[in-house]
Amino acid sequence: MSDGKPNMQFDWADRFMEFSKEGDLIIGGVFSITSTRKLNDNGYQALPNSYCTRWNTRELKFARTVIFTVEEINRDTELLPGVSLGYRLFNGCGSENLVQAAAEAVNGDDSKGCRSHIQALLGHSSSGVSEDINSILSPLSIPQVSHLSTCACLSDRRRYPSFFRTVPSDHFQIIGIVQLMKYFDWRWFGIIYANSLYSEQGTAHLIKEAKKEGICVEYTLRYSRRQVYAFEKTIRASSSNVVLLFMSLSLTKSLLSKMDGYKITGKQWLGSEAWITQVDLASVKKKNILQGAMGFALPQSSIPGLAEFLLNFKPADEPESAIVKAMWEMFFDCTFSSSNISTMCTGTEDLRTVSNDYTDVTQFRAENNVYKAVYLVAYALHALLQCKNGSNPTTGKPCVNKNEVEPKLVLEHIKYVNFTTQNGAKVFFDENGDSVAQYELVNWQMKEDGSVDIVNIGQYDTSFPEGEKFKLKKNTTIVWGGNKNKVVRSVCREPCPPGTRKVMNKLKPVCCFDCFECPEGTISNETNSPDCLICPPEFWPNENKDKCLPKLTEYLSYKEIMGALLTGFGCVGVFLSLLTSVIFLTHKETPIVRANNSELSFLLLFSLTLCFLCSLTFIGRPSQWSCMLRHTAFGITFVLSISCVLGKTIVVLMAFRATLPGSNMMKWFGPAQQRLTVLGFTLIQVVICILWLIMSPPFPNKNMKYYKEKIILECALGSAVGFWAVLSYIGLLALLCFVLAFFARKLPDSFNEAKLITFSMLIFCAVWITFIPAYVSSPGKFTVAVEIFAILASSFSLLFCIFFPKCYIIIFRPEQNSKKHLLGKIPPRTL
Repeated sequence: MSDGKPNMQFDWADRFMEFSKEGDLIIGGVFSITSTRKLNDNGYQALPNSYCTRWNTRELKFARTVIFTVEEINRDTELLPGVSLGYRLFNGCGSENLVQAAAEAVNGDDSKGCRSHIQALLGHSSSGVSEDINSILSPLSIPQVSHLSTCACLSDRRRYPSFFRTVPSDHFQIIGIVQLMKYFDWRWFGIIYANSLYSEQGTAHLIKEAKKEGICVEYTLRYSRRQVYAFEKTIRASSSNVVLLFMSLSLTKSLLSKMDGYKITGKQWLGSEAWITQVDLASVKKKNILQGAMGFALPQSSIPGLAEFLLNFKPADEPESAIVKAMWEMFFDCTFSSSNISTMCTGTEDLRTVSNDYTDVTQFRAENNVYKAVYLVAYALHALLQCKNGSNPTTGKPCVNKNEVEPKLVLEHIKYVNFTTQNGAKVFFDENGDSVAQYELVNWQMKEDGSVDIVNIGQYDTSFPEGEKFKLKKNTTIVWGGNKNKVVRSVCREPCPPGTRKVMNKLKPVCCFDCFECPEGTISNETNSPDCLICPPEFWPNENKDKCLPKLTEYLSYKEIMGALLTGFGCVGVFLSLLTSVIFLTHKETPIVRANNSELSFLLLFSLTLCFLCSLTFIGRPSQWSCMLRHTAFGITFVLSISCVLGKTIVVLMAFRATLPGSNMMKWFGPAQQRLTVLGFTLIQVVICILWLIMSPPFPNKNMKYYKEKIILECALGSAVGFWAVLSYIGLLALLCFVLAFFARKLPDSFNEAKLITFSMLIFCAVWITFIPAYVSSPGKFTVAVEIFAILASSFSLLFCIFFPKCYIIIFRPEQNSKKHLLGKIPPRTL
């Protein structure tokens, strides 16, 4: 136990100095060996007086450490040679008495022969008390060195110019806690604090620093002994799984003792350095809370000889101290006064047989700060008393001897102190009076019996470079809070995964953001991305919208079903054209072949073969050459075909006109004229195509406007005027051919082609008229498919309508393929 009740009540309202030793130079100290001050109203029959009801054995340990360090310095022949160091250590119960004790230390006590003043004051452990004491010391330029006052507010040199400390400011501890939470991704936590300067200032600073790192506080609970049940209810209902207990040791003990009956599970507890190393807090009932607790502690140190000094202490060492006697009685449950009830104290009892804060010498943490504080004043005095050539080497001012030492001179030299103690601790201060911050990250690993091992699992050292200040030890076993075997997860909202964007909700803390899926065509490839990025034009998001992939390309391929079918029909057309040519060639001397100019028939079959072949150029991946070839080849071959049909139609009309009396028309449209007609019509289309290719030829194009998720590989027209000029010219010839064939449809002739040409032209025109809207409205590869279909349909119409009836007669009705049959139906001059 660290605190206990005394066997009787003591009134120390008029005496504060507890331990003293005279010397050439005096160090003062203020400690709270007694605590929990109460007021006795004396039944309102006399003036009220105050008394203390509890002991703080830890503070006695601090006071004894001062005495040990002073004695060690006095034995040192190099530090303060020829100067003896003395001490006056004061005890106060409650902040009011502590301030009075500090005032007594400053003014001296003539009644006890203490006329010399102190050169510096050590203490107090509490930030609030140190603040009050410094309000007395700073105007007098008396240096104050605290070993445990950690409030960051005390770094304000304007308000506390004479305040120094050997314990790190809470600012550094808070930064370390924030880095710890950031490391384990604890973005959502709760805080329990108390009504004290240390707790309130630390909590406010922590919330501010956590916010900078995107860490949010779900709740802050101000400790009150009457509201523990409300605490438990709030903690259980909270969605955060990390609880930070930022309070002093005494208030932490009070809170945990009241929470013994509450089974709060599933939470990771974090503690401040004020209580995180106090093993006496552990118990079986508190295991569900403290198991796995983490926090930053003052580094463990070794101070040779201090353990023996503390444990060898006897009441005879301080015979005038009533506190020592009273505390001894509490330790050993005995009494120094005669009594028939209690055992008599001998004063020789062994402190090693009792267990409390004072006798715990397994580790020195805060004690090392007391040790450094005494050495700090000693080194400042040593520097002050140096003299070289009539001046002080540090300040250049005139030398002083030990009788001329003043507190303000000591204050001046403390600022420049930089030394290493006998146990290797380095001491120096920054411009705010703060020393280097070094912490150990400790982890509570409790056992079944309620005892605890406080294991060092990492460190936080501000002397290291940025990025290396916080480190976890490698190969260290960590026990996690919440009865879990893995890191506790504590976030208000899980991070927005790639493919979504993070949007702040103005009605909630920044940690409670919303995640929205990226809009179409955008991605986010980072966690918690604030924006979604638009993919480059030739890329499209994958299904998860976390990566831009090359868009799928679409074109009419030979490998797909539609491309294969169209290729097949084109090949069939080529085969049938060649087969018809073979049939006509083998029967070229027969009347049916020779009728209507067999030369035009063979030229027409050749052009139809080319038409079927040019349809194949529309299939496959577009290239520069294929784009120019497909449209020009299509335009020229079709004009050649229509020109041949037009020539045959004119031949039929001329032939029957020639049968009229006195007509001589056939000699004006003989074979030579027919060839020139076909050549002339075709050359016009060739010229149009050449102009098109020269001015703005077709070219391969990536069309990304029709589909968002894929690219259409197509042949852009280059010049739309050129394309429609080619089609218009074909349409003009087809219309002319249709009109002439229509007029010749009723001419008498068993082999008259006019009817067949009329029907073929009707199909041809119907196909190309319907082609225009279908071509304009069809998307992607279907545009090409429509164009191929139009080419094949019109080509097949010419092949079937003009040549298949003749092939049928040649093969299946050879008796009709005779001159006799032909002469019986038409005038002889048509042959």
